Amino acid sequence: MKMKKSIDELVVLIRGAGEMASGVAHRLHRSHFKICMTEIPHPLAVRREVSFCEAIYDGEKVVEGVRAKLISNMGEIEGIWKQEQIPVLIDPDGKKTRSFLKPDVLIDGIMAKKNLGTQIQDAPLVISLGPGFTAGEDVHAVIETNRGNNLGKLILNGTAEPDTGIPGEIGGYAIERLLRTMKKGIFHPQKLIGESIHKGSVVAVVDDYPVIAKISGVVRGLLREGMEVKKGMKVGDIDPRGKREVCFNISDKARAIGGGVLEAILYWFNR
Repeated sequence: MKMKKSIDELVVLIRGAGEMASGVAHRLHRSHFKICMTEIPHPLAVRREVSFCEAIYDGEKVVEGVRAKLISNMGEIEGIWKQEQIPVLIDPDGKKTRSFLKPDVLIDGIMAKKNLGTQIQDAPLVISLGPGFTAGEDVHAVIETNRGNNLGKLILNGTAEPDTGIPGEIGGYAIERLLRTMKKGIFHPQKLIGESIHKGSVVAVVDDYPVIAKISGVVRGLLREGMEVKKGMKVGDIDPRGKREVCFNISDKARAIGGGVLEAILYWFNR
């Protein structure tokens, strides 16, 4: 299939605007694709400083020099593109935006570990991130999201590796890096993203129940104030390396996944 449009004419719709989807959007935006993102009304991003979904709350979000803007009217999309920015819309299932844009590429970046309605006929090229999809059946291509030698791999037949539930190891720590709440309630952070903390520090409270750091480091991610959370839910993470700048940079994982998506697009339309 030869690409009938030039790169700067290709329209890419990304469902989801969390950390991984934002890493993909950032890479594709810098490669001069026309990107549009859709989100739910109240996204629960932990790595908020590198997630374009924060535009839902603040009106706009800048990640490593790329600005995304919340819009309410699809007629504003073209104007945002002319400003070399990324439009973000509240459209939970993405159907209205997809019908309006008729994208060349649709990316399911929700990271739900299951298919919530994406179909292979939704666009000339449909790509999913991670497990829950089968390339050649419900999508054209799957991008591997598990850390390891296959991270970012383009899969054209079959599925990604199953979700392990264990985060990647950083500084010798894996599961210990995560902050989880042990009760349902309203989340109230006690620390800021980028702030240094010690093991045993109270990083947040859920109602009056503390969320305690299991290791020392910097707070790399944390939910917003006032979010309703469930028992056992991930509400933050700690980077044991203690480098504040990593809290505001796209991760190596998100960059690798973005590279896999870029490969998928170029492979598909240059066949």
